[in-house]
Amino acid sequence: MRTIHAVAGLAVVLAVAGCQRTSMTDFGGNSMQPAPLQAQPVPTVQSNQLSAPTGDTSQFPAAPVSGTAAVGGVQTPGTGTEVAAATNALDVTKESMVGNWRVSNAGASCDMFLTLTNLGSGSRGGTRGCAGELTTMGSWEVAGKQVVLKDRNGNPLARLFKTADSRFDGSTNGGQPVSLSR
Repeated sequence: MRTIHAVAGLAVVLAVAGCQRTSMTDFGGNSMQPAPLQAQPVPTVQSNQLSAPTGDTSQFPAAPVSGTAAVGGVQTPGTGTEVAAATNALDVTKESMVGNWRVSNAGASCDMFLTLTNLGSGSRGGTRGCAGELTTMGSWEVAGKQVVLKDRNGNPLARLFKTADSRFDGSTNGGQPVSLSR
């Protein structure tokens, strides 16, 4: 029994002896300090008014159409049905959207898969077996209480609102009704 205690004690002594504190010193014990940084000159800041944009304005997005409202930078349709859906919509989170959805679009049905993988300003998503506008779906995002489906270039394709626990209703930009359900 004493041999075990002696071996254990020797192991502890060796382990402690192997530990040393680390610091910024060279091997001779001289302290090493990094060289101080030189101050850099700072130019003066000027303030002027910008001139009004002139010439080709095609690089700018179109102005909002009357009867629409911006929600999270995305335009919401202004039809009475859409406004009612937006007003009565339930809260939605990105995490609750992840997974497989059954899509009903213009009388046909297909599958949609939504992930949290970043893609541009939204998250990656896609469809299988869909027809029409939804075949080009590549991403999606939640903006307020609406879910915006986007094409592969990041342009909105459809807007949906949560109407029940596992159901979203809305329409494509072309006016076709769209429903998601699980």
